[in-house]
Amino acid sequence: MKNYKFFQNKKCEYFPCHKLKNEEEFNCLFCFCPLYMLGEECGGNFKYLENGIKSCEDCILPHVKDKGYEHVIKKMKIIMETVKKK
Repeated sequence: MKNYKFFQNKKCEYFPCHKLKNEEEFNCLFCFCPLYMLGEECGGNFKYLENGIKSCEDCILPHVKDKGYEHVIKKMKIIMETVKKK
């Protein structure tokens, strides 16, 4: 595994912010998910609360060691195209 794809901060007061079966596999690289603004297109396990706020409380996708980085990078292409100056 390439080191730039994985970071873990066990000293963080929120670690782990989501529950995984194996905490050693928990990736803190995307502490705040950069895909939040994609709404329903993020690809994660989210829900909308009654007040309309998107809740990612049950989503571990960005934190999964072997899948999260690739998923976020793939989806970032959508964001880059959206904000590209035309």
